[in-house]
Order: sequence, then C-alpha cells, then structure tokens
Amino acid sequence: MGVDERAKNEPPPGPLLYEVIRNLWPLHRTIVRAVERELTGTGMTAGQHAVMDELHRAGPRTVPQLARLLGLDRQPVQRLVNDATTLGLTETAPNPEHRRSHLIRLTPQGEAAIRSIQEAEETELRRQLSDLTTGDVTTTLHVLRRLGEEFKDLAQNAPPHPTDRRGDPR
Repeated sequence: MGVDERAKNEPPPGPLLYEVIRNLWPLHRTIVRAVERELTGTGMTAGQHAVMDELHRAGPRTVPQLARLLGLDRQPVQRLVNDATTLGLTETAPNPEHRRSHLIRLTPQGEAAIRSIQEAEETELRRQLSDLTTGDVTTTLHVLRRLGEEFKDLAQNAPPHPTDRRGDPR
C-alpha cells in the first residue's frame, strides 16, 4: 500500500494537531525552567540564552532582526541584549547597512559560553532521548514548522479581537 493509499485510510489529523498544540505551551514553560536551572550560577537567563543561541547560529544581527527571528517584540529583546552586554557576552558593532542600527554580536566570552552550554545540552538530550530516531525528529520539525507558518499567517491576517480597543477610534 502506497503513502497516498495509507493517507486515505487514516483518520484526519485534526484531533492530533490539537493535541500537539495543547502540549506546546506547557512544553515551552518546562523547557524554559530546565534551561534556567542549567544556567544557575552563570548570571544568564533563558532569554539571554535564546538571543546568544540565535547569534551563534546566524551571526551578528540587529535587535529588530533578532526580535523577528525569536518572535518577540523589539523592546524585550533590547533588554536581553543590554543585560548580555553587561555580562560581557555580547557587544555592538557597526552596521555597514545602517548607521544608527548597530549589529549585535557575541564576544569571545559569549561565544565560548554558548558553545559550552550547547555542547552540554546536546549531550544531555542525546542521553535522555536516545529512543528517538533521526526520522522522528525530522518529522517533528516538519510538523512544528508547518504549525508555525500557519499560526504566523493567522496571527498576521486575523481581524482584531472584539475586546482589543487599540484600533478603536474613540
């Protein structure tokens, strides 16, 4: 039986997708708590970890670019960057594309810190989740990315909620 035939005989994934969505918020909160526990004694927060992870992955970025990549507002990301800079983990650099919007980059100390943290996290993930296959993780990433695309589109195109008074001309 081919993939298309199997899909025809399967129940629709709607209820399972709701179950995935129901699990995302508590999962996110649990991951943040676990990351915060891992960061105890470093002076870093989970938010700074996320900023540093993005800078490590994608290279120097402006605060607005980081905010978009992280799905956050610019102001909280600016605070996270300021705090990471105070810790000596990030620094500003001139932006050749924009005079007033500096690039944020990791310092050598920040690069070493995030690399060390990521190595420890990956080792722990491999140990704790050794029962998952590469296929399992690839499928999970596919589903999460699709959900992210759909919900981003819904969030951007949704009419304001009736209780949202920001657009009210009164």
